[in-house]
Amino acid sequence: MPDTGAEPDNSPGPSPDGEADGLDYWSFIDLAVARTVRALPDVDPLPMRLVLSLYRASNALVYDLESAVHRPQGWSWAGFRLLFVLWLAGPAEAKRAAQLSGMSRAAVSALVNTLERDGLVARRKAGPDRRSVELSLTDRGTEVVMRAFVAHHERERTWASALSDEEVTQLTALLEKLMSSPVAAAANRRR
Repeated sequence: MPDTGAEPDNSPGPSPDGEADGLDYWSFIDLAVARTVRALPDVDPLPMRLVLSLYRASNALVYDLESAVHRPQGWSWAGFRLLFVLWLAGPAEAKRAAQLSGMSRAAVSALVNTLERDGLVARRKAGPDRRSVELSLTDRGTEVVMRAFVAHHERERTWASALSDEEVTQLTALLEKLMSSPVAAAANRRR
């Protein structure tokens, strides 16, 4: 074949007719990995599959918990996380509550407006810095989050029932190891 000077085509190529029709949420990962590696041979399929699988699993889990447990209570997954943190950690400055719940300070601030309006969270000035705010659960907030956690935990148990106790322990240990890596620590600092 003569050299035309054109760059080789490394795109994954067009999808054969109907290829996407047979895909579901999970089988898409197989297609994504295979086609990406074909287009970009230096791609390592193991980390790609790990990240895609973690992302899809966590999204499916969060969606299920939110739709089955938390939306019926009148709040979002983020709302539950903040209530849960305040229930277990006690009153906390908004900045600390954001860190513990894995949200930005801006997200917590917006969320607190709704939770305070609903009578679940109270806020008060914390210390001499007038910008610093301490958040706490109201008595009603404590009752509501405890009741919601019972339903939440039942759903957790349902999800975990697909694995043996040993597998749950192993998966938990592996996720904790992954999250103790330097890249995870750096990502957490950027939050």
